[in-house]
Amino acid sequence: MSDFAARRVMMVDTQVRPSDVTKFPIIDAMLSVERENFVPSERREAAYVDGNLALSVGRVLLEPRTLAKMLDALDLQNDELVLDIGSGYGYSAAIIAHIAQAVVALEADEAMVADAQTVLSDAGADSVIMNAGPLDAGVAEHGPYDVITIQGGVEELPVAIIDQLKEGGRIAALFMKGALGEVRIGRKINGQMNWRLAFNASAPVLPGFFKARDFAL
Repeated sequence: MSDFAARRVMMVDTQVRPSDVTKFPIIDAMLSVERENFVPSERREAAYVDGNLALSVGRVLLEPRTLAKMLDALDLQNDELVLDIGSGYGYSAAIIAHIAQAVVALEADEAMVADAQTVLSDAGADSVIMNAGPLDAGVAEHGPYDVITIQGGVEELPVAIIDQLKEGGRIAALFMKGALGEVRIGRKINGQMNWRLAFNASAPVLPGFFKARDFAL
């Protein structure tokens, strides 16, 4: 077993399983996808740390526990189409692709998108379509989606994102208030989002997902 393969097993055994994530498809995906390939080359040695991993300024790869619990709470099915917003180098999209039918991944950083396409191809993640564009715009052309995942913090969800979710579909979003946050699972019922608390977590707020500030003169 390679050193990274051993670290993957340790990540699952010490970070994922103890967080009450037991669904086989999630465990299998996290044991299969080579996380070290989806981070900047200088961060490979840190790929399996317990915590968020910096990808660039203000952007992180969510800690394994957060991603696993998010997917567990969503209860993804193998016939679903997922929009993954803020995919970075494509790790979350590769994990989701093991579970769902297909993934539309969105990243604003064009250099990251180019690298992600290469790594995803090498990983055999053929059911992922990588897109470059503003995160808050979503990818309407491939929607509507059964599920939307957001790989970073959110203060406010743009209407454009909610509009791309199917009626009855689910969103997992990490709502941040200062340094504290909570992952909520939202279901779209009669065009409106109904939210429930899933668990606590933390991550930097993604560009385009900040709440508009009121300016007083």
